[in-house]
Amino acid sequence: MTQKERMLAGELYRADDPELSADAARAAAWMARYNGAAGAGAEDRHAMLAEGLGQAGAGAVVRSPFHCDYGCNIHLGERVFLNFGCVILDVVRVEIGAGTQIGPGVQILTADHPRDPALRAEGWEFGRPIRIGANVWIGGGALILPGVTIGDDAIIGAGSVVTRDVARGATVMGNPARPARG
Repeated sequence: MTQKERMLAGELYRADDPELSADAARAAAWMARYNGAAGAGAEDRHAMLAEGLGQAGAGAVVRSPFHCDYGCNIHLGERVFLNFGCVILDVVRVEIGAGTQIGPGVQILTADHPRDPALRAEGWEFGRPIRIGANVWIGGGALILPGVTIGDDAIIGAGSVVTRDVARGATVMGNPARPARG
């Protein structure tokens, strides 16, 4: 398996691999163009999203600045909205369902690292996919950690650190995010 195949499979891989470095450089060039086109019309910006991401559903909006690792592993449903300053580390698939609204400064992080310090020191890492359902609202500054699934219609409070799956329709908040009381 190539390092890219290992990465996409969620296995240990080396991000300094030449193929992955070239993919990251392409994504960086795309982000520079996309972020520099903040004043462009909605149709032009959506076309750029479709070019740089794995999927950009109709009406999806991503405000600049936006940052990601590769872009091609990000799949946005229809009418998804990401506000200013979002970061998506997409070493594996990130799926965001239709109508989801994501506040400013949210970080969605699939990248993870071995717990063994020797493996970390050698530069190994891995990823765990994230799935965010439809009609989810994620408040500003929230962090969504590797491997999390958020169910449809859920609400994530601003500044929350989501370390575990969130049930459909649940409201969670805090660090770590826990169900809101009454």
